[in-house]
Amino acid sequence: MAASLPMRATVPAAGSGVKQHASWSPYDDNGGTVVAVAGDDYCVVAASTRMSTGYSILTRNKSKILTFNPKCLIASAGMQADMETLHKVLHSRHVTYQFNHRRPMGCQAMAQLLSNTLYHKRFFPYYTFNLCAGLDEQGRGAVYTYDAIGSYERVGYGCQGSGKELIQPVLDNQLKAASPLVLPAQQWLSSLPLEQAVDLVKGAFVSAGERDIYTGDDVEILILTKDGIRTDKLELKRD
Repeated sequence: MAASLPMRATVPAAGSGVKQHASWSPYDDNGGTVVAVAGDDYCVVAASTRMSTGYSILTRNKSKILTFNPKCLIASAGMQADMETLHKVLHSRHVTYQFNHRRPMGCQAMAQLLSNTLYHKRFFPYYTFNLCAGLDEQGRGAVYTYDAIGSYERVGYGCQGSGKELIQPVLDNQLKAASPLVLPAQQWLSSLPLEQAVDLVKGAFVSAGERDIYTGDDVEILILTKDGIRTDKLELKRD
């Protein structure tokens, strides 16, 4: 059965012998938004920490970022249970890779592993919206964006989750305009300086937090450079 189709249970109608069908879905969208921006020598990854269901806030401090090493991480939004399962599977395979190869997995290899993992579950997909981000072998920023079943591409910036429709146009407007006009065009790299990129991400989250009830509380920001990972935090509205 396709994952997008709800399972149905037969329920007798009250006061009659007529049977009706009630819909049930194995999925629950717990919200949240993740953003990544790649530069010439950096990568900025940010994720909101609110986890919700319906109009209820389950927790205000749920990290959506899994760090594998100083040059590679994955940020996921969507269903919390599927996100935890996906992260555990990827972490286990990364540990196995390090044991076999005596070195951590690179960002490009992790991007391919995430694609294979999602495609393997294509008939009952993980209900997650993912970004793989980090630094490539040349030290340049790398961001990979995915659909539900593992198709992916390298981009200069990406956004997934409940606030995507609000943040993606801001990133398109600011980062495409700031990209150099070169031939062939390099859509997978931004020319913004690091601090301007961080300010842009913060501003986008503040705007989304005003309009998306599933994006709020705090934003966890990780900045990857050749010197390692630096963390930052942005407080959003808590109502």
